Amino acid sequence: MLTDGLARGTRHRLTVPCGGDLAFPVLIARGAQPGRTLVTTAAVHGDEYEGTRAILDTFAELDPATFAGDWVAVPAANPPAFWNGTRTSPLDGGNLARVFPGDNAADAPATQRLAWRLGESIVSLADFYLDLHSGGVGWSMPTMAGYDAADARSEAGARIFGAETIWGHPEVPPGRTVSFAKSRGIPFLYTEARGGGRLHLGDVAVMKRGIRNLLRHLGILASPFETAPLVRHLFGEGNIHHGINAPSAGFFFSDVQLLDAVGAGQPLGQLVTLHGETIATFTAPRDGVVGLLREFPMVHEGDPLFLIAELRES
Repeated sequence: MLTDGLARGTRHRLTVPCGGDLAFPVLIARGAQPGRTLVTTAAVHGDEYEGTRAILDTFAELDPATFAGDWVAVPAANPPAFWNGTRTSPLDGGNLARVFPGDNAADAPATQRLAWRLGESIVSLADFYLDLHSGGVGWSMPTMAGYDAADARSEAGARIFGAETIWGHPEVPPGRTVSFAKSRGIPFLYTEARGGGRLHLGDVAVMKRGIRNLLRHLGILASPFETAPLVRHLFGEGNIHHGINAPSAGFFFSDVQLLDAVGAGQPLGQLVTLHGETIATFTAPRDGVVGLLREFPMVHEGDPLFLIAELRES
């Protein structure tokens, strides 16, 4: 086990190899007393930076001598994509959030090897798992905590996390970090945030508060919870590729904004050529709330443009 032999009551900085030159950083705050373990990852997609900052700040601020348990954090789970500033890996084009449980074979693609090592060495340690995402360069999403609607432990974590928006998903698609956690019986949350390839400090603050609240929830940290009002409870499909996607390349513009309430059949936006000819118009498939919006206006065929979520009573 990764934490075996590490001194208690202090911080540790490790590098976990994945074969060849491939490796990822790990930060471990080992409590002075044994207890449960929170595992947190960030930058599974390389253009999502808020979680990295939240982990680095929290690691510097917390005193593990006051802990009863462990916090294990990976500030950049996909270093090749992180240093390239892209959602997917420049080494093999792989999307790390779609290939779990991965493959440990020496000749397996880099993204597969990363997934295998992250799952077996890191996520499997967790009593609760938190994966920090955002909209990245291409999309905007609400600053939120997403949970597994089939797991009461996951929903409980979402409600104490401290985000204004939570989003429950009736199904967890395969290949994700969180589907790996679910396969091991580990409750999880994931986050989203505005993205844009920028660090919005308000979003970082929500993630930091959420990390600390989960540490409290697990009994690792003994300080009081930091409460925040729950403003909206979304529900439904969370797979961004199962929303409204671009039928071809083109120039995209939206007529709605993130978190707008929309009605079935309401116009949402258009895709046009550079001659101004309409390729496609998009309408809401049902009543709901805009839960994902494409912000980068140049799109390729298949790029997600909108995801409409159901609004529930909190």
